[in-house]
Amino acid sequence: MKKTIFVWLLISLSLWASEMNPASLKENKINLTGTVVSDGQQMIGSRFMGYVKKVFVKIGDKVKREDDLYEMESAEFDMMKMQADLMLEQTKVMVDFWRDKLKRVNDKKRRLAFEYKHSNKIDFFDLADLDAQAENANSMLEAMQIMVKEATIRAKQMASTYNYIKMKAPSDGVVVKRNIKVGDMVMPGMLTILLVDMESLEIDVSISESIISKVHVGKKVSVEIPSLKYKTQGVIHAIVPDANPMTHKIKMRIRFDRGKENIFPGMYAKITI
Repeated sequence: MKKTIFVWLLISLSLWASEMNPASLKENKINLTGTVVSDGQQMIGSRFMGYVKKVFVKIGDKVKREDDLYEMESAEFDMMKMQADLMLEQTKVMVDFWRDKLKRVNDKKRRLAFEYKHSNKIDFFDLADLDAQAENANSMLEAMQIMVKEATIRAKQMASTYNYIKMKAPSDGVVVKRNIKVGDMVMPGMLTILLVDMESLEIDVSISESIISKVHVGKKVSVEIPSLKYKTQGVIHAIVPDANPMTHKIKMRIRFDRGKENIFPGMYAKITI
């Protein structure tokens, strides 16, 4: 019995000593897993319906901003743009016609008034007719000027639409998805090409709400990419609720230095807090 008590006391003293050991007082580490994601993902879609005429990129291609991605058939758009430009030119011609008409009527009025003044003879019917002609010409001029504005807006809209026939890259990136090929019918809103910015990589981590008190924006963490045996340091820059509230998880985004490693979205990562 005494021997048992003595052994128990030794174990208790050993545990107490280990708790008082400075090495054991270090903060407990939290190990988490995450996925490398891109913060610069561009989903390229079509605004109009049409057939694909040319595709300039394939999966894996690196593109620069304003590089051509694909081109749609332009026959229908050519006709619509031509009609808009023709309408604009016609309305401008009509504005010039009625402006010239108004000027000639006003000149005639001034000349007639001058003649009547010196001959002391005024024909009010002629003056009334010229006044009516001037009023009519002025009304038509104002109407044509309004039509020119409307035609100008229409022509600008068609010019903007025409720019979407040849789709260009909105930013630098890598083509990771291509849903079109030559001859395909493209519908408005359809995803055609997916670009990923390989320079803006982050790590997406789901954490339990039980450890939310141990993390905060700006906290430095250790990052490891096991497949490349690459270790670096990261910083928590965002903590947001998960899109699915039923998971009871919190999303955390970590920025890190990728160095010169070939790190890609989708790679597995380990996080130590």
